[in-house]
Amino acid sequence: MTDDLPHMVRELVRGRDRAALATALPDANRGAPWPYASLVVVAVDHDLAPILLLSDLADHSRAIAVDDRVSLLFDGTEGLDNPLTGPRVSLLGRAASTDDERLKRRFLAHHPEADMYARFRDFKFYRVAVERAHLVGGFGEIRWLSADELTPSASRATLEAFAAAEGAILAHMNADHADAVQLYATRLLGLVAGEWRMTGFDAEGLDLRCGGKVARLAFDTALNGPARAREVLASLAAKARTVDA
Repeated sequence: MTDDLPHMVRELVRGRDRAALATALPDANRGAPWPYASLVVVAVDHDLAPILLLSDLADHSRAIAVDDRVSLLFDGTEGLDNPLTGPRVSLLGRAASTDDERLKRRFLAHHPEADMYARFRDFKFYRVAVERAHLVGGFGEIRWLSADELTPSASRATLEAFAAAEGAILAHMNADHADAVQLYATRLLGLVAGEWRMTGFDAEGLDLRCGGKVARLAFDTALNGPARAREVLASLAAKARTVDA
């Protein structure tokens, strides 16, 4: 298992656009709540807090209204002959509805197809305040991590700076440098060509999407501020052009 477990967790989580959401479903007969798991699409904020868009009519929303404790399982085992040898992580925390417009924009950048649902009155955005995580890196590789351990090494001010600058970076790259975005996907990540778009940019990497496919390109070194975005993105594009198609 890697020496930098928190970074491993962050990259695994950021590289997924869906998760299994576990809530405590109230029992109709006033008995003990039932564990209830459902599939949700998810984005995560710069501090790794998951962002969800849930219908008020869904059972998991009703459960959260009674008990805000949730768990989200992110599965990194896709494509493995034996999934139990691959990594997965469960984030445990408390979910609360939010009207934060920036969180809404970040979620919709990752999930543009959800824009229609976000306009419905019976859908709400939620932010999950993570308290700890359970990482299973494979057989015998198991570790609990605290919220403090999971937090990116960048300062709160730096994370806020990235959050403030992200929208402009995405708009600029997708509108003016779509060719570079394609190179990130095809040359640096070895993915099939398509209409790839950049959907996220944070201190440790960038997120890409093409239709229903998502990808994560991690930086070699975490950035100390968004002022370095132009330099790093240009360097990645130059590197990609040296890779054989």
